[in-house]
Amino acid sequence: MPESEDAGSAIQVTAALLRKDGRWLITRRPTGSHLAGLWEFPGGKQKEGESLEECLAREIEEETGLRVAVGEKQRAVTHHYAERTVHLHFFDCQPIEGEARPIGCADVAWITPEEFAEYDFPPADEPVVSDIVEGRL
Repeated sequence: MPESEDAGSAIQVTAALLRKDGRWLITRRPTGSHLAGLWEFPGGKQKEGESLEECLAREIEEETGLRVAVGEKQRAVTHHYAERTVHLHFFDCQPIEGEARPIGCADVAWITPEEFAEYDFPPADEPVVSDIVEGRL
């Protein structure tokens, strides 16, 4: 069951590891949001009553218009920002239908592992970025 966003509580967040033709899908956080302008793996906050997998499928479609099959959970990261704590759950995903486009995000990009250094990511994503760049994912 997701936890509330009250001060001091942790937020359950999902993130997709989507690969296509050797490239990874990333999205840019919109202006006015927490960590605005940074790039991240698409996903978002879990709502009351939904599983992490349901959350991820919903969030990707809302952000990018892409329908996905959510696969195996690869990693969970807990990160403490000054204003909140997030439990970030990373899942392998496969595209089912559609093309990724910026709907609920500022931009989308498909990048190679070598291109990750050109994009700024939130601290919570850094362990996964390192695994991709170093060929562990």
